[in-house]
This record gives sequence, C-alpha cells and structure tokens, in this order.
Amino acid sequence: MLLRLGFSSQGNAMSNQYIVRHGAMRFLGEFEAPTEQTYRHGNRVIVRSERGHEVGEVLCPATERAKEFLVKPTEGRILRPLNRADMNNLARIEEAEKREYEACERFIQQRNLPMHLVDVEHLFGGERIIFYFLAEKRVDFRELVKDLAREFQTRIEMRQIGVRDEAKLLADYGDCGRPVCCNTHMTSMPPVSMRMAKLQKSTLDPTKISGRCGRLKCCLRFENEVYEEFSRSLPAPGTRIVTNAGKARVLAQEILARKILVEYEDGRRVIISGDDVLTRLK
Repeated sequence: MLLRLGFSSQGNAMSNQYIVRHGAMRFLGEFEAPTEQTYRHGNRVIVRSERGHEVGEVLCPATERAKEFLVKPTEGRILRPLNRADMNNLARIEEAEKREYEACERFIQQRNLPMHLVDVEHLFGGERIIFYFLAEKRVDFRELVKDLAREFQTRIEMRQIGVRDEAKLLADYGDCGRPVCCNTHMTSMPPVSMRMAKLQKSTLDPTKISGRCGRLKCCLRFENEVYEEFSRSLPAPGTRIVTNAGKARVLAQEILARKILVEYEDGRRVIISGDDVLTRLK
C-alpha cells in the first residue's frame, strides 16, 4: 500500500494505523503513522491520501473491529499533527474557496449550464479543486472545466451529487437538535421507504418525517431491523389466537413493547404480552 501511494517502505516497516475522517464528503480510511507518533480521538492531522494532501480528523486506532464498519475505506498516511502554520494556510484556502465558488458560478451562468453549484473543496496541498453540483440530467461540463483550469491553473474535478449528498456537505443540525447523521457518523446512505415509517407508526406527514435533504429521515432506517424482528415475533393484525383467557382476534401490534391489542369473543379489548399467546389459529 505504501509503495502504491509513493512512499518508501524502508525505515517505515513498523507503523500503526488509525481511522481518519477527511474531505468535504467525510471519507473514512485507514491511515498509516510512524510508530513513534501516537494520536487520540479528535486530533486534527495532515494526511496524504490518494487524492493528495488533506486535513483529517483521527477517530480511533484501526483495530480489526473498527475496520469492520468501514465501507470502501480510503487509505494513505498521516504526515503530522495540524500546526499553527497549517491553520493559517487552511484559513487562506477557505478564502480561496469563496473566490473559486464565485468564479464557477459566473462560468456556469455564462455558458447557461443546467446545474446548481453546491460546494467547493480545495485540497490542502492544492493538487486539485473539486466542485460539487446538482443537476437533473447529465451535464456536458467539459468547457466549464477548461474555463476553471485556465482560471486557477490546477486540476479541476466536477462531481455530480444527489440531495442527500448536498445535506452531507451543507447541513448542520436536524430536528432532533443534534448534528445531522449524514454529516457525522454515516458512511453510506441507503434508501428509506414509507413502509418503514408505517411499521414504526410514525406520522405519515412528509413535512414531519423528512430531513434537511427533503427526503425521508435516515433515522427511520436505523431502528427498522429491530421493528421488523419484533413484528415477526408477534401475530399479525387479523390473526386469531388462543390465550389463557380464551380465543381472541389480534387488532394491532405494539411492536417495541412486544404487546398486542386483542378482542375476545365477548367483545373485550385488552392489551396483552406476546408471550401470553398460546397458539395461533388458522
């Protein structure tokens, strides 16, 4: 791995690894560090990734258990802790990103391209500038890339993203009052469906179960497997059952409580535990 990234293995045979979050899209990867240097959670560092030199944040040592949670991890090497000079350089880069954003917006308007610029990422080492944009269809941005390359004299990369990625780049806090999940711990964003909301008995008002991206909240998926498992262990609504108190028909499930609402033959409606079901009738 070190040779492929351009590092000599001589003198670095002994090294330790850390999980590092880096880049505007919060990539997660396994990064090598010399054995004489140790890092803790939250340490900001300069890393060399396959994209170039970047600022990263150390999350934890790259144990086998930690690596199990990574999806398509990046890789590279931690060069050093972030120092005062790096901080000053980072401030200059942030100012440069504002100018780059304005220039790209201007070129997009001049060429009348059907795209919406979302964000700009200027790598710490200056190896490339990445422009993130939204578009309903594929966009021919070849001439735009030439404009930007002439303007900034560096490698230009255009990346078309979706609305969930836009939230990952720009959103801050969700309705729960905590930082949005896509901006913190999520490494992938699988689809979320209304069926999940119905199973969890959430309100079906889209304005109340949609996140900052306008799509269904990712947190609906987090507990879905538990809801599905508990639901399968309970008789479905409409099922006829036998309990110690007699025969009854299931009206509804209280999934997390693992209870069911039943109606007995004499008309009584009672909430009982799923464990009270003796048998299910056909």
